[in-house]
Amino acid sequence: MKFTRETSAALTIRSVSDGRICIGEKSYDHSIALTASAIIGEWSQTTVHDLNASDFDELLGTEPEIIIVGTGKTNVFPPRELVFAMARRGIGFEVMDTTAAARTFNVLVGEDRQVAAVLFL
Repeated sequence: MKFTRETSAALTIRSVSDGRICIGEKSYDHSIALTASAIIGEWSQTTVHDLNASDFDELLGTEPEIIIVGTGKTNVFPPRELVFAMARRGIGFEVMDTTAAARTFNVLVGEDRQVAAVLFL
């Protein structure tokens, strides 16, 4: 993973389209990890199916109460062990298509929740 932090008071995902995620005033053409206040950086994992708990170490360092994973155009389920690992840590872990994940992220940010997201294109 290549992480480059960019911080802001509160980030809002403006749009998700084919090959592009717009966050605030910037546009990204790659999968990305972010929190309510910082763009953690490019997410370069190969597939949702290959994710494991250690892939989320950087995000877990931000102490989120919930992590949202946007899996692209369709909903793809991650390994069950990953879901169980997050549950053992007391962290909510939700998986949905990226457009729905962006909407959910924005709602949770608006509620001032400690949310992190990984958005696959």
